Amino acid sequence: MITDSSLAQEAAQVRALLQETARQVDAALPDYLPVVSPHAGRLGPALTHTFHGGKRVRPLVVQQAAESSGLTAAAVLPTACAFELLHTATLIHDDLPAIDNADLRRGLSASHVAFGESTAVLAGDALIIAAFSALARQAERPATPADRVVRVIGEFAHFSGAEGVIGGETADIEGERQAPEADLLSYIHLHKTAALFAAASRAGAILAGAPEAVVDRFGEYGETLGLLFQVTDDLLDATGDAATLGKPAGLDAAAGKQTYPALLGLEGTQAYADQLAARVLTLAAALPAQHEVWRGLVWVVLRREA
Repeated sequence: MITDSSLAQEAAQVRALLQETARQVDAALPDYLPVVSPHAGRLGPALTHTFHGGKRVRPLVVQQAAESSGLTAAAVLPTACAFELLHTATLIHDDLPAIDNADLRRGLSASHVAFGESTAVLAGDALIIAAFSALARQAERPATPADRVVRVIGEFAHFSGAEGVIGGETADIEGERQAPEADLLSYIHLHKTAALFAAASRAGAILAGAPEAVVDRFGEYGETLGLLFQVTDDLLDATGDAATLGKPAGLDAAAGKQTYPALLGLEGTQAYADQLAARVLTLAAALPAQHEVWRGLVWVVLRREA
């Protein structure tokens, strides 16, 4: 087990930074949401419902990658918001009866429970489109030239589409019909979760004009952190409770999903999480700056309770 007390101290700093990131992102998000006509019924409230209580880890990764590469966090706020918009859209869609059939999200009723399935589907769609609009508005910031923004938009589409998050989610659904299998599980985790972390860390570095080798190092760090995030999520689903998680527990096992607890058992999964954490810490040392943030974030993910 990783028990370095300095990591715990750095994690406390990262938790404070997450709170500040959440404050900034939550204040900015309304600027990137569409104005909804009253004729669209409950679509307006459905767009904002699922933002409640999120940790804002992906926006933090965008902003800190930019800061580590010489740009201010504020300069990339539109892109940070874009990642939260997309992530929230995936949560709305994941919770639908056709996919995970979860009735709670972030301590509230899931979107389809609160507003109906059709509105939830459309709200998720609208948030995905709003995410691309937010990315486009990044080009309005003088510190981020249009060519860098265009590249980020392209990578965002790649990592979130059929070659990334959507492909991983589809494999996750298909895997419910199969016995636990290491290669399939690795594919699901890499694409369903790790891809968006890789995209977030690369985006901040790209917008800051970091050298290609540095962008790649951020991508590798983000991808491995995303793998750790999903492994801890598997553990929490197997061992947590709905009151703490803010979402139903035990759904993975009930659905027969591909998870590391199903493949390795709880002790084996914890050991794998520790191995991933050690690897991310090594990758953090190769990043250009703010090593305490990147190390502390590993501990936050490894020790998270929700």
